[in-house]
Amino acid sequence: MIREMTLEELADQPAGTCALYDIRDDISFSYGTVPGAESMPDILAAAESGALPKEKKLVLFCMHGTQSVYFSEELCALGYDAYSLSGGYAAWLRRQLGGADRSAEIEEALRTRKKYREALWLPFTKAVRKYELVQPGDRIAVCISGGKDSMLMAKLFQELKRHNKFEFSLKFIVMDPGYNELNRLLIENNARLLGVPVEIFETSIFDTVERVEKSPCYLCARMRRGHLYSRARELGCNKIALGHHFDDVIETTLMGMLWSGQFQGMMPKLHSTNFPGMELIRPMYLIREDDIKSWRDDSRLHFIQCACHFTDTCSSCRDDGVPVSKRMETKLLIRKLKETNPSVDANILQSIHNVMLDTVIGYKQHGETHSFLDSYSGRPSEE
Repeated sequence: MIREMTLEELADQPAGTCALYDIRDDISFSYGTVPGAESMPDILAAAESGALPKEKKLVLFCMHGTQSVYFSEELCALGYDAYSLSGGYAAWLRRQLGGADRSAEIEEALRTRKKYREALWLPFTKAVRKYELVQPGDRIAVCISGGKDSMLMAKLFQELKRHNKFEFSLKFIVMDPGYNELNRLLIENNARLLGVPVEIFETSIFDTVERVEKSPCYLCARMRRGHLYSRARELGCNKIALGHHFDDVIETTLMGMLWSGQFQGMMPKLHSTNFPGMELIRPMYLIREDDIKSWRDDSRLHFIQCACHFTDTCSSCRDDGVPVSKRMETKLLIRKLKETNPSVDANILQSIHNVMLDTVIGYKQHGETHSFLDSYSGRPSEE
């Protein structure tokens, strides 16, 4: 017999009688969880070691309430009074939909709180200036995926526009590549709460890439980028802005070295090769993900994590329980390295700003391969 507990039943439990456990992986937990829940991805090991309270009702949840059913049954077999939260984290998210427009409150906090000014606003404007991302007369399509990064980028762009030292215009666009109902509702709800006037257009990208066996994530990213460029151009824009942040930059750099055998950074801006006259810019380039999470949590906001059909659940909802992407593996590796070297992430970013070409064996530029041997003959060098 399946032992489930609804959100209403959980709310009616006497205080102190239940322990709420999020059995998704640590990365999923960091994107958001039910208030009061403790992260417990390896709950069976905790139960077998006696680390869980037998005097309480243990309420487990994953993303959709699938794996939590199995684990609650396993805990019951070990003598625990365990339940699966019906519908999982997704059911709790649905309950959060609605609410009043809080854009004025959130904008005021971004402008006046020292914490946000130093961690979010100043790095944003520094990237805009340092990499010359916004120019007079620009028409920028701010591309919103529905996650915390792109939604914050939209708010920071609204603030930049409010200062308006020179004229430029903004369009806030959302591409729906085939989101499930919950993710679509979350995007629409958060845009309304934040006062971001989004324009949503639909594609069938997810359905297309699901039929591809080799490199579906690469194809999905290429198709999404192409659709964003096309829509932006239709709207008369000359730039698209993406919400990649500091952590994305260093993860991409390390991923290239570890998994692809190449040193390749993520550029703060790029000219489009397939859409002449258009550029891609990344104004969140210097903003750390932990600071974005802090803004999200302080603002009591909940966003989608990864909405694709391959990773829509979490690693705990997979049979093998392994990380679902090389990016997640790299993120965990950097986190581990920071335990002994807190500056490791800053050093990776600095390395792509400080490449010593005299010590590089070979490199490619504009599609042409170069070797140190090209200019080696007769040139003095120092060891």
